[in-house]
Order: sequence, then C-alpha cells, then structure tokens
Amino acid sequence: MADEKQQINPEETKEVTPKKGPKNIFVIIVACSIVLTVVAGFIVCAQFIAKGKSGEGRKKDENKDVKATLVSLEPFVLNLAEQGRFLKVSMEFELTDASFSQLFTEKTPQIRDAIITLVSSKSVESVSSPEGKFQLKDEVLLRANQALGKDALKNLYYTEFVMQ
Repeated sequence: MADEKQQINPEETKEVTPKKGPKNIFVIIVACSIVLTVVAGFIVCAQFIAKGKSGEGRKKDENKDVKATLVSLEPFVLNLAEQGRFLKVSMEFELTDASFSQLFTEKTPQIRDAIITLVSSKSVESVSSPEGKFQLKDEVLLRANQALGKDALKNLYYTEFVMQ
C-alpha cells in the first residue's frame, strides 16, 4: 500500500493547463487596442479643449477692443412712389467712432430729411427684393454721411421693414 502511494503514474502528475490558442491571442490584441484607443482619444480631447479655451480668450479680448456704437432713429412711416403704398422702417446706424454720437444727435433732422426724400422716391419693386434693400441701405448711408459732413457712419441695420 505504501508502495502504491509512492508509485505515481506520470500521466497523473501532469497539471491541466489551458491551451493557448488563437482565441486568447485575439482577446489580448483587442484589449490592447481598446486601451490604446482610449488613451489616444483622451490626449486628442485634451488638446482640443486647451486650444478652444485659448481661442475663446482671444475672441473675448478682440470683442472688448471693438465695441460698436449704435444710434437709432425713430421709426419712419413713408409713402412710396406708388399711390397707396407705405413703408414702415426702423434703422440703427453703427458709428465709426463713439465721438460722432454727439454730431449724429445734432444732425438728426438733416439725416431724417435725407432719408425721407430718398425713400419716398422709391417704388415697391425697388425695395422689396433683398438686392433692393441692400442698395437702399448703401444709398441711405451715403446720404446720411453727406448730411454729417464726415464718414461717421460705418453700417446701417434695419430693425423693422414693413411694406403695405
């Protein structure tokens, strides 16, 4: 009996080890690629966030330097060149420099007169298309700058434009 215990079959001494095959290698490769993808994504996101924050800071600084000064006129209700047609328009002017604000206030009657004279000579067809509105905008800016005697106005914005 004791001899039986000492005699061990060599087949029994082999430990059962899992076979390494293509499945295990495939799992290891997939796991490594997932880890690498996550790390690369983290690095790329960190760089984009850093660039976005620095770009926002620059935009905010630029906006602080360039602050538009807008002045508005009371709304106009004008007859167009055709009988029975009206245009109600509200405008705001962007000044090239804030120092022109006082000049604009002083010359408001002359500016309003120039606008009334110009717009009342227009037909519905000439101001109803987008191109016509842009052309009217350019003409109003030209006339208003002439009334001011300087190129004090940079741009014109329609805040209301209704035809009837």
